[in-house]
Amino acid sequence: MVVINATQTENKIRFRWTYVVLPAALFLLAIILAACFYPFLSDEIAYHFQNDSPDKWLSRGAFIGWMVIPQVFFTFLSIIVVRIVMLGSRYLPQYSSPLPSILPIMGNMVALPQIVLIFSMLDFFLYNVYQINLIPLWIFTIIVLVLGAVILIALFIRTIRRYRRRQANIRQE
Repeated sequence: MVVINATQTENKIRFRWTYVVLPAALFLLAIILAACFYPFLSDEIAYHFQNDSPDKWLSRGAFIGWMVIPQVFFTFLSIIVVRIVMLGSRYLPQYSSPLPSILPIMGNMVALPQIVLIFSMLDFFLYNVYQINLIPLWIFTIIVLVLGAVILIALFIRTIRRYRRRQANIRQE
């Protein structure tokens, strides 16, 4: 007969801000960038370019909204993903669960699109204030995606190795 202890079903993994530190930091960076550039921006902001010259414009407030609201969404999305996974963790034995090492990866993966958004925001700000264009957005996006994939693969391999070592140690005991 198996006796289930009441503490076995409670959530053993506690929320830590390290699970969502990158999305939260990038959200704050977006707010800081918007606050720093806002006084220098004209009433109309160029946001689309054809042959390195602007061809579509948007009001300053609408542009700031379109750049900051997705940052809020991605930050909350990362928190929600971590919380949902943590709900499922209460049914797994903590000693055999790889979740504590996977949660920071899952929560911080949302930072990849945030980095691209911040780059585009900075590019638009620099063009509208100083007429400086950074590298094309598609090149930056490819760089971020490739680096993100390499980092994620390395982190998942490390997590899988730790989990397998932990399982081997449990079997030996």
